[in-house]
Amino acid sequence: VLKCGKRKVWLDPNEVNEISMANSRQNIRKLVKDGVIIKLPTAIHSRDRVRKRLAAKRRGRHTGTGKRRGTAEARLPVKVCWIRRMRVLRRMLRKYREAKKIDKHLYHELYVKAKGNVFKNKRNLMEYIHKAKSEKSREKTLADQAEARRAKSKASRERKLARSEARKAITSEKPAEP
Repeated sequence: VLKCGKRKVWLDPNEVNEISMANSRQNIRKLVKDGVIIKLPTAIHSRDRVRKRLAAKRRGRHTGTGKRRGTAEARLPVKVCWIRRMRVLRRMLRKYREAKKIDKHLYHELYVKAKGNVFKNKRNLMEYIHKAKSEKSREKTLADQAEARRAKSKASRERKLARSEARKAITSEKPAEP
């Protein structure tokens, strides 16, 4: 009638006679309404201690060697670490490529390097990218300077040649006059 087990039913010890007279569900409902029979509340299973312990664990307590049952591999597999790292690095490379910070050639080179376990973490990769970009810009400026130097020397060579040609032409004309 109360929709619970025997252990959750409380019978008033002072009204034993009245309870023993009840022989139908109707009578029992009446006794429940009168408060002679009561359904006990559910016992509370507190989670407070568990919460406190978890909070401590988040701070790194209770995780020493004595508390560990599985191997390091079982607790956090190397493969999972690898997958997480690859995803982080590849996401970063993709973002850099879309933001035009790196071109597709450098992207591919770094992607393959990341797969080959060259970069330990995101910061390593970032430093490598900055280094590569500065190296590239330095090479570009050096190439530009070399090109400018080449053009300058070619122009001066041509000027010299033109001057010498003019001088030759003048000298070849002079003897013909007298």
